[in-house]
Amino acid sequence: MQNVEELARQPAPAGKPQPLAFYRGKLWIGCWDSNKLYGIEPKNWDVTNEVEAPGRPYGIAAHGDGLMVVVSLDDDDRYLIRFNPESGFDASSKLACPEVTGSHLASDGKTLYLCQQGKRRIVALNDRAEISREIPLTTRCAGFGFDASGAAFMIAADEDFDNLEFGSFDLAHEDARVTPLAAISPEARALTFDGTSWWTSLREENEIFGFAQPSAG
Repeated sequence: MQNVEELARQPAPAGKPQPLAFYRGKLWIGCWDSNKLYGIEPKNWDVTNEVEAPGRPYGIAAHGDGLMVVVSLDDDDRYLIRFNPESGFDASSKLACPEVTGSHLASDGKTLYLCQQGKRRIVALNDRAEISREIPLTTRCAGFGFDASGAAFMIAADEDFDNLEFGSFDLAHEDARVTPLAAISPEARALTFDGTSWWTSLREENEIFGFAQPSAG
C-alpha cells in the first residue's frame, strides 16, 4: 500500500500535540504538555493565539459558531466545553461526555461526533451531549474527520497502534468499516481537513503533518 503524500511538516507549538481543527482559516492545536490551545496561521506558521484550557485537550472540532473541545478534568473524566477565539472557553457550556469518556471529535457541520475508544464506538451527539446514534467500530481509531463534501475519513489502527491506515468510511452503515487508502505514520493522532488537504498530529515527534487526499485507485 502507498504511503500518504507529505505536503507539510511543522513543529508543534508545544509538546505532545493531539487535537486539531480548522476554524476561520486558522489551524487550532491542543497540546498536552502545556494544556493549551494554539491558533496558527498555516501559511507562515505564526502562533496568533495561545489559550489555557480547563484541562487536557483530547478532541476539538469546528461546530456551530465556534469550537467544541473535549477536555479531561478530575479523575480523567471527559467533558465538552465550547470555545470561541474571541471570548475563550464558556464554562457555562460544560457538558459531560456520555459515561464521561471520549477523545477524538469531528463535525460534519450539522452533527457532532465523538470517538469513545474504550467502548469501540463513535457516537452522534445532540445539543445536550446525549447519544442520538451509536456507530460500532471494527478497528481502533486514531482520528477521524470530514472533507468539504461531508464524506467521512478515519485513521484506522491495529490493536497496538503499530500499523495505521488513512481511509474512508460510511457513517450510513451500522458499523464504520474503513476502506484503506494509504499507510500513515504510527505516531499520527487526530485528523482535520483544511478544504484541500488533511492534517494530523505526530504526537510523540512533536510535529504537525499535512498530507494530500489519497486517490481511491
